[in-house]
Amino acid sequence: MKEKKTEERLRYSTEELEEFRQIIMQKLKKARADLKLLTEAYTNNSGSDTNDTSPTFKVLEEGQQVLSKEENSRLAARQQRFINNLENALVRIENGTYGICRETGKLISKERLRAVPHATLSIEAKTRQRKNNINN
Repeated sequence: MKEKKTEERLRYSTEELEEFRQIIMQKLKKARADLKLLTEAYTNNSGSDTNDTSPTFKVLEEGQQVLSKEENSRLAARQQRFINNLENALVRIENGTYGICRETGKLISKERLRAVPHATLSIEAKTRQRKNNINN
């Protein structure tokens, strides 16, 4: 019976929103630290240069460095999108729309929000979206 009451509510309580804010802030702190490491990895010119090795090894290593820098750059861009999504979730907490599915208008389950705190779709809507993408 309690579960049904949760589904009928339009918004999460102030206490519930504060719980989600704390989860998001922890994830943001870690995500920003990870982004810093990734950014340093693809912008850093470390002291492990290959100037004193044979040209063949240098070409191979430079190729690996380019690939690694591209991969780190790609990962950094993905991490930045994650940070933006978390920051947007904080805005939704502030304006009272956090946890409301943008498709169905129903509350997104707490379990989903704890796992994916920046979610804007309920499992129901996400499943429907995936089915539509597969069929199209």
